[in-house]
Amino acid sequence: MFYEQVNQSAQYILAQTQLRPGIAIILGSGLGALVEAMEERVVIPYADIPNFPQSTVEGHAGNLVIGRIGSETVAAMQGRFHYYEGFDMRQVAYPVYVMKLLGVERLIVTNACGGINRSFTPGDLMLIEDHINLLGRNSLIGPNDERFGPRFPDMSEAYALPQRQRALAAADKLGITLQRGVYALFSGPCFETAAEIRAYAALGADAVGMSTVPEVTAANYLGMQVLGLSCITNMATGIAEKKHEHAEVLRVASESSAKLCALVRQLILDWHAES
Repeated sequence: MFYEQVNQSAQYILAQTQLRPGIAIILGSGLGALVEAMEERVVIPYADIPNFPQSTVEGHAGNLVIGRIGSETVAAMQGRFHYYEGFDMRQVAYPVYVMKLLGVERLIVTNACGGINRSFTPGDLMLIEDHINLLGRNSLIGPNDERFGPRFPDMSEAYALPQRQRALAAADKLGITLQRGVYALFSGPCFETAAEIRAYAALGADAVGMSTVPEVTAANYLGMQVLGLSCITNMATGIAEKKHEHAEVLRVASESSAKLCALVRQLILDWHAES
C-alpha cells in the first residue's frame, strides 16, 4: 500500500513537467530562496500532490519546485515536515521516497539549527559529517518493501564522504567558511533546555535541530548519496545570551541564504562538470 501511495505521488509530479530531476534539495526554515536560482521552474503546491503531507510551519512555503541549475535538473522542496507537527516518522520522510521514484540519486538536505560548538557563531554554515538521533524513533520502522531498500541498511557513511569533500572544495572556491560537525536531532517544538544542551555536547554534538535525520535515514535506505548543510541561526540554550524566538531564527537564516544558495549552486555546477 505504501509503495502504491508513493508511486501515485510520483506519477502526478511527472505528469506536470517534462523535466526529470537527478538531484533533490530539501530547504529548511527561511532557506527557500534557492529556487530563485532555478530556470524553467515548475511550481507544484504540496496540496496538489496526492498523499503528500502539508507543511504547517512559518518559513516553509509548501511547494515542490522542479527546474534547472546550470544543466542539471533539480527538485527543490520549499519546506519540509517535522515530527513535532504530529506527523509520524515515515510521513516526515515521505517526500524522499517520492524523490526516489522520480529518479533522484543525490539529495542535499539543509536546515536552520542551534550551535552547540562554542567556536560557531550565528550565520555560519556547517557541513554535517554525522548525526545523533535523540528521538528513539526511526523513519524506517514498519513493514519493509524490498522495492525500496533492504531491511537493515548501512549508516556508516550517512553523509557521503565524496560529496562532503566536493562541498568543502566548492566553499573554498567561493571563499565561504564552512564549519564541520555532528548534528543532533531534538523533537521540538520547544527549544532545548540548558541541561539538555550540556548532555548533547557531552555526546559529541556540534549543533542541534528538529529535522533532517528522518529524511537522511530514508535516503540512505533508498541508496541515495546525501549531503547535509546546516545554517547556524542561533547559539543553543545555555550558550546564547538571550531567549530563543522563531522569528529570529528565520531572520538569520534569510541573511545566510545567499551564502547557502551560492554554495549549493556551485556544488551542482561542479557535479555536472565531473559527469
